[in-house]
Amino acid sequence: MTYLDYLAASHHFGDRRGLPSLCSAHPLVIETALQHGLAHPRPVLIEATCNQVNQFGGYTGQTPADFARFVLETADRLGFPRPRLLLGGDHLGPLPWAGEPAEHALQKAADLVRAFVQAGFTKIHLDCSMPLGGERDLPLEEIARRTADLAKIAEQTFDSIRPSSTVDCPLRYVIGSEVPPAGGAKAGEDRLAVTAPQAAAATLEAVRRAFHAAGLESAWERVRALVVQPGVEFGDETVHEYDRAAAAPLARLLETVPGLVYEAHSTDYQTPAALRALVEDHFALLKVGPALTFALREAVFALAAIEEELVPAEARSHIVDVLEAAMLRHPAHWEKYYRGSEEERRLKRKFSLSDRLRYYWPDPQVRAAFERLLQNLGAVRLPLALLSQYAPRQFERVRSGELAPAPGALIRDRVRDVLRDYDFACGRQLPS
Repeated sequence: MTYLDYLAASHHFGDRRGLPSLCSAHPLVIETALQHGLAHPRPVLIEATCNQVNQFGGYTGQTPADFARFVLETADRLGFPRPRLLLGGDHLGPLPWAGEPAEHALQKAADLVRAFVQAGFTKIHLDCSMPLGGERDLPLEEIARRTADLAKIAEQTFDSIRPSSTVDCPLRYVIGSEVPPAGGAKAGEDRLAVTAPQAAAATLEAVRRAFHAAGLESAWERVRALVVQPGVEFGDETVHEYDRAAAAPLARLLETVPGLVYEAHSTDYQTPAALRALVEDHFALLKVGPALTFALREAVFALAAIEEELVPAEARSHIVDVLEAAMLRHPAHWEKYYRGSEEERRLKRKFSLSDRLRYYWPDPQVRAAFERLLQNLGAVRLPLALLSQYAPRQFERVRSGELAPAPGALIRDRVRDVLRDYDFACGRQLPS
């Protein structure tokens, strides 16, 4: 039995629990999540998306094996127990190659799933919802068939690497897709359409039939979550707040499907009360990504402001300017997403809730500036008055003795503010 099995059971037979799904490739975010997890008995679930990490390197330059190795080595260094670490693959399918002919895109999707399973990922979200190579109005039955084909690849891959025939298969599947495309934000929409219960039920039935037709009855029994749209999303300056009344019919449907919970994507920036309501309404898996690096960016910008007060201009990191220069040198990650005047786009590059700035932390010049910032502020005393001005939450914890007034600790604690919201939503207690 895996934790995902317990989680699903809790929504049908016990106290409903949740689990945040942390979708970030930033080393400091991953380290902070694992450090935070040491204080709580719940597993830590870290996911990589098909665009972040794939067999060609993704935008991080990491293959699934690279990413898994980094996370596991970080866990070992921090003393985080490997059995409490879950690795997930998000939107595994043909999404990165959707513009290619279907045959080519699906072959790459198969190779992607194979690489994730070989690397030790056990939470596998299969997503074949997108048309390929000019396809239109992809029928649900075809989406389901493609999903089953990828599940068969996952099962066969695990069978080929399992240490013995007595090992139970740990693979647990997530199916379905939210309405907005992966990584997309619908800033201009006044309302988001909540998935209709009939559509969710039709997806489950179509995929069930496809799995059974492919001889994957055992794998179907290990499908633990369905991705739907509960009506939460965010844009550059907007957040679509969770509306329990609108999602109530969808919540009631789940109560008729044993062994299953919902997975909610784009829960970033929801209030703690809304996150808790999502869990209570069977959205047990809460995906969060940009909010984590947004919090990190807030902390770095706050420290940069403190640096301006304490460090001579010629010795400063100038990290805010360095980030802006990196984004202007390589605009592919933001140019087609940020609309408006030049001034509006300048503000979005720094402050958008979509946080497309997160793609630029690996840039060598940005990394060097970040290290300079930490060195500069690590060599001076950080006055309480400046902490109060630029990092008020952390100021309170420094005053109480909970937090050291060191730049790295301040950044990590700001990221932990986001994790604390998910703690409140998901609960901490494990079954005895």
